[in-house]
Amino acid sequence: MAMTMNGEVLLAASRDAVWAKLNDPEVLKVCIPGCEELTKIDANEFQAVAKMKIGPVSARFKGKVTLSDLDPPNGYKISGEGEGGVAGFAKGDATVVLADQDGGTLLKYDVEAQTGGKLAQLGQRLIGGTAKKLADEFFASFAKVVQG
Repeated sequence: MAMTMNGEVLLAASRDAVWAKLNDPEVLKVCIPGCEELTKIDANEFQAVAKMKIGPVSARFKGKVTLSDLDPPNGYKISGEGEGGVAGFAKGDATVVLADQDGGTLLKYDVEAQTGGKLAQLGQRLIGGTAKKLADEFFASFAKVVQG
């Protein structure tokens, strides 16, 4: 089951500062909802463990986070995929675009998420609502960190 969503957030910080934070594993770890571990494997790949509850299903997902299509300081694609054991799997890609606006930086994101296994049986509305909530949480946390 797949779904898409998008949004934008205006950040009171320069594009270079926002770009640096988008590439900082410590920042990403704090902002990824439920993230317990985020370990750098190589320049653009991280091992991740995140605990999430989607409707009645709670699972600890183990997987990886990859940064690709890097175009500093204009944007990139951040992809995550995780196996949640009996819960199934979840994966998502977010394309992030940065632009100067009002003395700060406008961050736009387009997210595509997919689930399989037990999670996919929960129904599109629940999964879609949760995916949107997780994306919103990530970018709200990110905005807090960037703006100190």
